[in-house]
Amino acid sequence: MRLLSTVLACALLLFAAGCASAPQTITARPLGSAVTIVVPLGLPALPIPEDNPPTEKTIALGRKLFYDTGLSADGKLSCASCHGPANGFADPRRFSVGFENKTGDRNAPTVINSAYSPLQFWDGRAATLEAQAAGPIANPVEMNLPHEQCVAKLNAEPAYVKLFDEAFGPGGATMLRMQNAIASFERTVLAGNSPFDRYQYGKDPKAMSPEAIRGLAIFKDVNRGNCAVCHTIGETDALFTDGKFHNLGSGMDANGEVKDLGRFKETKIETDRGAFKTPTLRNIEKTAPYMHDGSQKSLKAVIDFYVGGGNSNLYRDKEIKELKLTGRDREDLVEFMKALTGELPANTGPEGTN
Repeated sequence: MRLLSTVLACALLLFAAGCASAPQTITARPLGSAVTIVVPLGLPALPIPEDNPPTEKTIALGRKLFYDTGLSADGKLSCASCHGPANGFADPRRFSVGFENKTGDRNAPTVINSAYSPLQFWDGRAATLEAQAAGPIANPVEMNLPHEQCVAKLNAEPAYVKLFDEAFGPGGATMLRMQNAIASFERTVLAGNSPFDRYQYGKDPKAMSPEAIRGLAIFKDVNRGNCAVCHTIGETDALFTDGKFHNLGSGMDANGEVKDLGRFKETKIETDRGAFKTPTLRNIEKTAPYMHDGSQKSLKAVIDFYVGGGNSNLYRDKEIKELKLTGRDREDLVEFMKALTGELPANTGPEGTN
């Protein structure tokens, strides 16, 4: 019996030692209590992924990462380089300038209200904000920093290791943790409570100008503007996007052929050729230029493009057709879209700003 007891004791000691030396599982799920992200007037309830509830620490970490140029190969570019708050979290250049002055072939879309989008990027190639956050960092035309190098750089900074540990638990930075933090910050970049929202949902008849009110009527009228068929307006809220993909005939080459295949690259469905995601019109006044290729420089130019029925091609959306709008109608539509400019919450700019 004594020998058996000794053997059992040794076995227990060896088991305990093995457990102590076993590597800890590094989770990307945030620590602590989730916070409620306040949704402004005019927006629906915010979708939150079950495995990445926002916390004060992950949002703060994501904000720091979003503005950190250290996440690029040359230390000059951050997420905000193409999605700056001064420009409606979009890029005022037709094509963003990335690593070693390389340029892409699509305009950088706004981050505003991207938390509501069922798919990310113009072509929908990322299913979540978390997945989207990883793309530009490693893209050789954008930030050009391979993920393993990015994680190593962050873990070489004790201050960052501490922030990751506080937000997620021991283990420092990982790519998944970084993606979760950036996505949680981006979910706070919401715009609502615009003159339109106060007029439509706040029931304030004086919140919009007479011109904007006329523009709203044209916007919703299927026989005039027919804009709301894709830029949706609901009874209690409005995202001004259906989250779907449409071919408008924008971005054609000299022979009238689609230059950028858009959604087709992801689905290989023939009817998706030249189709791109419907952008939100929230804060659209601040996010010029427009279309996936930045080809339209102003809101007036966008309306003129639609009035002409876009560009005819084999895959053009059936809802795109020539419009009979007067000069005043077009001006009223512009005034309505300006009335979609809403307030951005505090703490979405770089650290040290509101």
